[in-house]
Amino acid sequence: MKAIICNEFAPLEQLEYADMPDPAAKGSDVVIKVEAAGVNYPDGLLVQGLYQMKPERPFVPGMEAAGVVESVGPDVKTLKVGDRVATICQLGGYAEKVVAEEGRVFPIGDMDGGDACALMVAYGTSHHALKQRADLKAGETLVVLGGAGATGVAAIQIGKIMGAKVIAVCSSDEKRAIALKAGADEAIGYENLKDQLKDMTGGKGVDVVYDVVGGEAFDACSRSMARNGRLLIIGFASGTIPKFPVNLALVKEYAVVGVFWGNFTRAEPEIYADNMKELIGWYQDGKVKPVVEGRYPLADAADVLKRVLGRGATGKLVLEP
Repeated sequence: MKAIICNEFAPLEQLEYADMPDPAAKGSDVVIKVEAAGVNYPDGLLVQGLYQMKPERPFVPGMEAAGVVESVGPDVKTLKVGDRVATICQLGGYAEKVVAEEGRVFPIGDMDGGDACALMVAYGTSHHALKQRADLKAGETLVVLGGAGATGVAAIQIGKIMGAKVIAVCSSDEKRAIALKAGADEAIGYENLKDQLKDMTGGKGVDVVYDVVGGEAFDACSRSMARNGRLLIIGFASGTIPKFPVNLALVKEYAVVGVFWGNFTRAEPEIYADNMKELIGWYQDGKVKPVVEGRYPLADAADVLKRVLGRGATGKLVLEP
């Protein structure tokens, strides 16, 4: 089969599109013929050795994929050949075939493969962040940084389902239009962010911030929190990991909360499975709708990752073998 191979941690240009052996289904594993593989910001960090996880090389990146079950291991009980499924695979998604453990594979019926990939990581991250980590309540104010990206759109839609007032923060008029279309009540830029948030909350401050950006935007939000607020740390798309003056949390009485979705899926698999069932139900009911901006050949993975790392993507990007 064809796959994208990372032979060593290196610049994206050194990713190789090449042949490798087909995976085999053993034990409770299934082999999926991939229709779509989701592209995520951490993928670009991973292949350069800049992510928390550093797998043995060589490896195939890609943490989510959707397709058709091609074969099943002898211990598989709930899936059969021909089922359309999606999986969180941690590694291996950027390939024509991927092997995944049965417990991390979810039936998707006739759902679009790109939509299914978006639900896995982008919506999975936002859902866990707002439900388990923030315990977002109806009537609270939610600020979503990077509001036009895949996770930002997900956070906007999920925030509205949970009853929040959602303020999206985006870097351009085009991106702000995407955030508003996704359901945000307001969409603003990053300029004078602290003053904007103060005015928009009547001086009360923000209940929950969903931060995938870091840098100066984090600094502004850290000074814009309401009492009992929750400042969620998801990522650092700005390229700058901020330093936090802890006296702000003391004086304003708010919490800074880390969100590491991959760790959550491993540590609490039952709750993760319940989350995915809820997300798929919301999708089937039309309550969430991923924005799949682009679909690209698998061989173009390096160029697509460059775009994601450069914050040029709006919505979800997928690779199609």
